[in-house]
Amino acid sequence: MASNAAAQSGSTINPAEAAHFGTLAADWWNPKGSSAMLHRLNPVRLAYIRRAVDAHWGSDAKALRPLAGKRALDVGCGAGLLCEPLARMGAQVTGIDAAPENIAAAQAHAAGQGLSIDYRAVGVETLGEGGFDLVTSMEVIEHVTDPALFLRGLADALAPDGLLILSTPNRTALSRLALITLGEGLGQIPRGTHDWGKFLTPEEIEPMLVAAGLEVTGWSGLTLDPAKGFVLSEKMGLNYLLTARRTA
Repeated sequence: MASNAAAQSGSTINPAEAAHFGTLAADWWNPKGSSAMLHRLNPVRLAYIRRAVDAHWGSDAKALRPLAGKRALDVGCGAGLLCEPLARMGAQVTGIDAAPENIAAAQAHAAGQGLSIDYRAVGVETLGEGGFDLVTSMEVIEHVTDPALFLRGLADALAPDGLLILSTPNRTALSRLALITLGEGLGQIPRGTHDWGKFLTPEEIEPMLVAAGLEVTGWSGLTLDPAKGFVLSEKMGLNYLLTARRTA
């Protein structure tokens, strides 16, 4: 439930969550640091995004820049772990995050890579801009104060024929065990990163998407294979990804 302050301001940013992730900014790009789990997740996310992009726009699966000429927005971008691959895929990328520390780290890293990415420390509700062909938001909705308002912000940012890609943990016994008891308990994920009670099930998130004027066009589970690491799967008990488009 949104706090009174958040509801009055029309923002879904949780200041405590922003501060937590801001403390991780300097280590974000270290594949063996506090964001190691994100580095392990990112190739699977990118595989899903690439598959979704090719299906949505009919692009060649072998094309190096399938997003050329398109505008992409990554909401809750952290220090740019997803923005940079999207830029390399040809998109004109905007990345937004609630933590100014993350934006500063993202800008510095992109400059070092010779990439031009528009980074801003704002919430999606105050972005004041729409018309993005691709909107992504990975493991973010479980950290906001008002998921329904957040989804409306994503929908408003999307172009009429655009593609939304979102991922989030499912609220199951498996996710509690894997992400909190083991992940945070054993130090693989920074302690305090997750609040299991704020995780959303697919059955809960879909009506919110519909209310925001969006139609879900695909689902995929993301699970941990002992031999292969994180993989896409039909099993959505741990984490899931979805694609959606505007209905009007």
